[in-house]
Amino acid sequence: MFANKHAKILIALVCAVLGFMLATQFKTTERQKTINIQRAEDLSDRLKAVEKERDELSKEMEKLQAKAGDEVVAREIVRLKAFAGDFEMHGKGIKLVLDDSKIASKPGENPNLYIIHDDDLLRVINELRAAGAEAIAINGERIVAMSEIRCAGPTLSVNNNRSAPPYEIKAIGNPNNLESALKLRGGVLENFKFWGIQADLSQSDDIVIPAFKGRKSFEYAKIAEGQASDAEKEAAEK
Repeated sequence: MFANKHAKILIALVCAVLGFMLATQFKTTERQKTINIQRAEDLSDRLKAVEKERDELSKEMEKLQAKAGDEVVAREIVRLKAFAGDFEMHGKGIKLVLDDSKIASKPGENPNLYIIHDDDLLRVINELRAAGAEAIAINGERIVAMSEIRCAGPTLSVNNNRSAPPYEIKAIGNPNNLESALKLRGGVLENFKFWGIQADLSQSDDIVIPAFKGRKSFEYAKIAEGQASDAEKEAAEK
């Protein structure tokens, strides 16, 4: 009977220990679950914050790319307008003043040999362009791709505006290269000298070339298909 009582006590102790262990394990498990849930919620919040930051950075990047694209386009438009002669230009270069010869023609000679003609100015312009001139003007008229230089009676017409000698030609570019191109042996200035045509050439650190004042739109010429967008075509035709 004592043994049975002792056994019951042992069983009760074992049950108590097992119950305590189970309770402890349950609490530990519940605590772990709570921690895991809290960690998951924390990670979820962090993920949402990172995603929000990513979206904001993505939008900011798109804005910066659009702005950079606009700036590139704007710079390219300015560059092309400068080439087209839309802006007054400043820079190093040369000034050449040409005037008719003061030498009287000899009997039987053609007096036209002693005066400046349109082809004389065209030769000068071609030499300057070949030497790298970036902007050229004759008597204040900007020379561009659509410029014309032609005889108009006793005067010359530049951009459909009459000019009389002396003709002041200004060009922006490397001054030494421009001067050397005009002074080549057998070149344009040497030929002028032979007929007594006066040529005063000088270099300058501040040549001013005015903007082109003539027609800047196309009436008959059209941009070929596939060469430009509709917006670019519309801008070119204005």
